[in-house]
Amino acid sequence: MLVALLYLALSGVYLLVVPAALYLYLQKRWYIASSFERGFMYFLVFFFFPGLLLLSPFLNFRPKRRQIQA
Repeated sequence: MLVALLYLALSGVYLLVVPAALYLYLQKRWYIASSFERGFMYFLVFFFFPGLLLLSPFLNFRPKRRQIQA
């Protein structure tokens, strides 16, 4: 029973918790990251791709509308 709970907890972390934190990290740092950091971002997206794919229908990170001065 303990092993089943451990598998459930680890799968929840891998599929939900870390990808949600990764989305927030990517949103904050995408346009100001160095080349090394950008390579690390690509690695994280590749590594946590199943979780990112599960969360993608529920998250919306489109840019905000620009205000045009008249």
